[in-house]
Amino acid sequence: MNRATLVGRLTKDPELRFTPNGVGVATFTLAVNRPFATKNGDREADFIRVVVWRKAAESAAQYLKKGSLAGVDGRLSSRSFEKDGQRVFVTEVVADQVQFLEPKGSRGNGNGSHQPSSNEGNPFAGDGPVDISDEDLPF
Repeated sequence: MNRATLVGRLTKDPELRFTPNGVGVATFTLAVNRPFATKNGDREADFIRVVVWRKAAESAAQYLKKGSLAGVDGRLSSRSFEKDGQRVFVTEVVADQVQFLEPKGSRGNGNGSHQPSSNEGNPFAGDGPVDISDEDLPF
């Protein structure tokens, strides 16, 4: 079994790119606090690279900003490539789901444009009626 569940804050805005076939892929780094303090009483964090694909990537790039609190559920993936004659190894989390864990306009981005959402947007976040078609229903 290969599962990774993380909660942390983004160290910078997500980077969104598209494959030649038009598939979105976003990358960002989460700072995840360790559950213990050092001997000096300092708290440390791990910095974990996250990769998100398709619509979830586009939503993450639109709504997450540096400092945003996010939850990620996915799997660990490792790969290697050659750069400047050196073999580089990368371990990252490939996200199946990204949860935006802060309400609109909270501390995460400071500019008020953050919208709470699941990996494809939260239709219940705004005021007023919710527009849901029959195609949106899972049954």
